[in-house]
Amino acid sequence: MRAGLAVLSVLAVMSCSPTEQESPSLPPLDATLSGQEARLLFGAAQGPDAGPSAVVGGYARGCLAGGARLPETGPTWAAMRLSRNRNWGHPELVDFVQDFSARVAEQTSWRGLYVGDLTQPRGGPMLSGHVSHQSGLDADIWMLPPTRFDLSAAERENLSSISTRSAGGARVGENWTPTHMEVMRLAATDPRVARIFVFTGAKVWMCDNATGDRDWLRKIRPAVGHHYHFHVRLHCPAGSPHCEAQDEMPPGDGCDEARARAELILNPPPPDPNYVPPPPRPPMTLADLPRQCAALLGDL
Repeated sequence: MRAGLAVLSVLAVMSCSPTEQESPSLPPLDATLSGQEARLLFGAAQGPDAGPSAVVGGYARGCLAGGARLPETGPTWAAMRLSRNRNWGHPELVDFVQDFSARVAEQTSWRGLYVGDLTQPRGGPMLSGHVSHQSGLDADIWMLPPTRFDLSAAERENLSSISTRSAGGARVGENWTPTHMEVMRLAATDPRVARIFVFTGAKVWMCDNATGDRDWLRKIRPAVGHHYHFHVRLHCPAGSPHCEAQDEMPPGDGCDEARARAELILNPPPPDPNYVPPPPRPPMTLADLPRQCAALLGDL
């Protein structure tokens, strides 16, 4: 009961002005509730809350109010792994995915997109697999060119994407095609997109092969993994005053930095005999999230 009252107290401040919401006078969370693992709380939500749509917090420490669902099938997309219940996002993300898939179908040889994880119905930390994807502004797009969209539930669970890397991620592999670059260029030139994460070798290949206007390359950022899919991240949308934007990207197209990363993959330095790995991070609790996130759990 006390935990429920604490959630309702936080819910009341959701309608206050931004200054009031950020005030340190917000009521404290109940100790029992605040110490619970956030991934278990947000992972239990099967649908969105009933409030208006808004992003709260950051991509790796946030939540989503008024989430929208990406339909499992459209004329140019199919949502995959539906059992995870991660085909949710801020309405701007859902609109972006549909718009982007239509542009891909119109302007490339692909028929559209296979769409991986967006976020949970109310965002927050996930039960497995991601550190980010918490605020409804991230989408994973498969590297596998789609052949059809009327997939059964079983096909969406069992069909696999393709790896497009070689040499440990320093180079592209045999599954990589120039169309992969064109698809990512279409995403990067959308003003809603803040960053695109992909493996290092793909960034290097695009740096070596892109012609014409190359400004979009700045949004392509090397990241570990990301060879079965690439990760699109949107800017904070209008109407979300508590959305935390990522730091500005460094100047330049990032190509020299990507080439340096590739060289380190191919020729890593010898291991440091004195290196001590940091202790594992403890699970994120509800108290670790922005205070407004607790309100999204009030009806669970």
